[in-house]
Amino acid sequence: MQIHAPAKLNLCLYLGPRREDGLHELCSLFEPLALADLIALPTLTTPEVGQSRMGVASDEVVCPGVEGENLAARALAALRERGWDPPPLRIEIEKRIPVAAGLGGGSADAAAILRLAAGEVADLEEIALELGADVPSQLVPALALVRGAGERVERLPAPARHAVVLLPGGGGLSTAAVFTEADRLGLGRPAAEIDALAERLRAAAGAGASPLAFPELLVNDLEPAARSLRPEIGAALDALREAGAPQALLTGSGPTAFGLFPDLAAARVAAESLGRDDAIVCEALQ
Repeated sequence: MQIHAPAKLNLCLYLGPRREDGLHELCSLFEPLALADLIALPTLTTPEVGQSRMGVASDEVVCPGVEGENLAARALAALRERGWDPPPLRIEIEKRIPVAAGLGGGSADAAAILRLAAGEVADLEEIALELGADVPSQLVPALALVRGAGERVERLPAPARHAVVLLPGGGGLSTAAVFTEADRLGLGRPAAEIDALAERLRAAAGAGASPLAFPELLVNDLEPAARSLRPEIGAALDALREAGAPQALLTGSGPTAFGLFPDLAAARVAAESLGRDDAIVCEALQ
């Protein structure tokens, strides 16, 4: 059995006020990409493959390139804690989504594991939120208007076909550091403005239009903070625009820059002109 865990793209991100819990109110459009990690469940574990200290077979999550426990392992443990009881599993994750690139790869893997228990474990949305702010939106990979700190997810119709070119930028930009820098720069918007922007996004994206049809709404309020910490992000955005991207933005807190294109052919031509080994071309997931 093999399942896909799609990357997610922040088509926009509006930063609202800081909440009492220390998180910020956000408003964003998330869309899943055809770029996805592959998660295989080839066999049940045997005592020789995965064992607890008592010698009893236990779950095992193998994810080359990711050190230590990852969100997928935590998701599986959370399901077990709530009584999910299939035989022990060996889960193998092939990472295709760049790590620590702002594309939600870890959250996608965790959401994919939670989907294994759909219909068998209640309150998967609650478990997802406990794992991380991006996980609830990826339980059902689809275009979504996301509010709060990620817990309020309103799924929207799939957009018209379009493609993206991603420039991951090496990863490793701390989300917490970007939000701290955004606060220092005073980048937040009033709550009323966030509410109004959510209405505009719902109206624009709710009819199934390509995001290229509403470029005035494709804004990332965290971009100045991310560029302050990682100036090369600006060069990546400029390169995408020079390559012909009608719209180029930062996804989430970065560091991945992306360009939107009307189709896959145009995206491939642009990626070729960039001459960068790290460029990734893919379509939005339909």
